[in-house]
Amino acid sequence: MSEELNEELLQGEDERLLLELGYRQELARRMSGFSNFAISLSIICILAGGITSFHVGLCSAGGASIGIGWPLVCLFSLTVAVTMGQVASAFPTAGGLYHWASILGGRACGWITAWFNLAGIVTALAAINAGTYDFATAAFGAAPPVGSAALVKTVVVVLMTLSQGLLNHYGIHLTTRLTDLSGYLILIVATVLTVSLLAATPHFEWARLWTFSNFSGLPESAPVFPKQDSLAWLFALGCLLPAYTITGFDASAHTSEETLGAARNVPTGIIRSVWVSGVFGWVMICALLLAMPDVREGVHKAGEVVPWTMKSVLPPWLTWALLCGIVVAQYLCGLAALTSASRMTYAFARDGGLPWSKGLKSVNPRTKSPSVAVWSSAICAALFTILVPYTTIAAVCVIFLYISYVLPVVAGFFAYGRNWTRMGPWQLGFWYRPLAVVAALGCVFLIVIGMQPPNDQAVWIVGGAVLLLLMIWFGLERRRFKGPPNVVVG
Repeated sequence: MSEELNEELLQGEDERLLLELGYRQELARRMSGFSNFAISLSIICILAGGITSFHVGLCSAGGASIGIGWPLVCLFSLTVAVTMGQVASAFPTAGGLYHWASILGGRACGWITAWFNLAGIVTALAAINAGTYDFATAAFGAAPPVGSAALVKTVVVVLMTLSQGLLNHYGIHLTTRLTDLSGYLILIVATVLTVSLLAATPHFEWARLWTFSNFSGLPESAPVFPKQDSLAWLFALGCLLPAYTITGFDASAHTSEETLGAARNVPTGIIRSVWVSGVFGWVMICALLLAMPDVREGVHKAGEVVPWTMKSVLPPWLTWALLCGIVVAQYLCGLAALTSASRMTYAFARDGGLPWSKGLKSVNPRTKSPSVAVWSSAICAALFTILVPYTTIAAVCVIFLYISYVLPVVAGFFAYGRNWTRMGPWQLGFWYRPLAVVAALGCVFLIVIGMQPPNDQAVWIVGGAVLLLLMIWFGLERRRFKGPPNVVVG
C-alpha cells in the first residue's frame, strides 16, 4: 500500500471518529506520529526546565534531589501519562483533557478542567520564556544595568512571545517543521552535553547522587528556599525540579485533530515523550552534578550554576556552542507551548466556554490555524510574565497542569466499566483504576509542595482561581455552558 493511500485511509478514519465525537474536521491534519511525539517532547524540553530549574533541586536537599528525586517524580509523571493515554485513545479531540472530563465527569468537571489546563499552559509558556531570558543572560553575561533590568526583561520576553505568535499564525505546517527540529535538537544537545561533561569529569564522586545536604537559606543574598531543619521536607520541595520539567505532554492531545492515526499516535506521543524526557533528563542532570567542581560553590551560584559548571570544565568553543543550542531549544519549547495553548483555547471556545468564543474559535481559511486563539494566548502569557516572578510562575504552572491532568483521569476512574465502556486501541485494562489512584495522590502532594515558601504567592493565585471559578460556575456558567456535543460513552 502506498504511503499516500495509507494517509488517506488514516485521515478518513480520523475524521469519522471525530464526527462520532460531535465535531467536523476544520484544522489541517498533517502531523505524523513522530511530530505528535515531538511537540510534547519540545514542551517538556529537558533543556528548558531541567536546566533553568536545576538549582531548585540542588539548593534543597543537595545531590539526592537530583539522583533520587528526579526518577521518583518521573515515575509519577509516567503514571499520569499512561492513564491519560487510555482516555486520549478513546477520545482524540483538540479539546483533550477538557473534552474527556466533560464526557466522563459531566459539564462542571469539564469546564473546571478546561480552565485549569488553559491557565497551566499559559503559565508554562510564561515560565519557559522568562526562564529562557534568565538563562541566556547568565550564560552569555548579557545582564542589563540593575536599574533597567526589569524593563529590559519585560520587553525581551514580550518580543519573544510575539515572535512565537507570528510563527504559529502562519499555520501548523511551519510550526510542525520547527517542533520536529526541536525534538531532534533536544536529544542531540542533551546527549552531547552529557557525554562532554562525563568525559571532562576528572574524578567521579558517585556519592553525590544520593547524598542529602541541607542547603536551605543559600545563597545568603537570595535564598532559593528559606532556612529550615527538615531534610525530608527539603527533599520534597526539591521535587519541583522534575515536576516542573515533566509537564506539557498534554500537547499531544491538543493536536489530536491535526494528527494522522490519532487514536494510536496520540497516547503513544504522550507516553513516549515522558519516558524519553525522564531518562535523558536524569542522565543529563546527573552528569551536571558529577562534573560540578564543587557542590557547595555551585549552590552559591544558584540560577547560574549550569553555565558556571559548563564554563568550568568544558573547552570554551564547546561551551558556547552548547549554550547556543540550549537557548534555541528553550525558544522552540516556548513555540510548542503556544501551539498547545492556542489549540486548547480554540477547542474550549468552539464549545462556547470562553468569553468572546465566536472570535476565538475562528480558523484562518488560508493557513488552517486558529489565529485569534494564538494571539490571545500569547498576550495572556506575556502579561503573566510581567506580573509574577519566575519561580512562582513555575510552581503555579505545575499545580494548574497536574490538576487538569488528573481530573479527567479521576472522572474516568468512576466512569470505567459503567458509562465508559468503549475504549480506544490503546488501553491499560485492569491497571487503569489503581494507577488513577496513584496519579490523584501524587497530584495532591504536588499541590502542597508547590505552595510552600518562597512560592507562597501561589496560595493566593491558586486559591483565588478556585474561588473565582466556583463563583462563576454557580453564578452563571452552570445555566449557560452546554459543554461539548452530547456524546454517549458506552
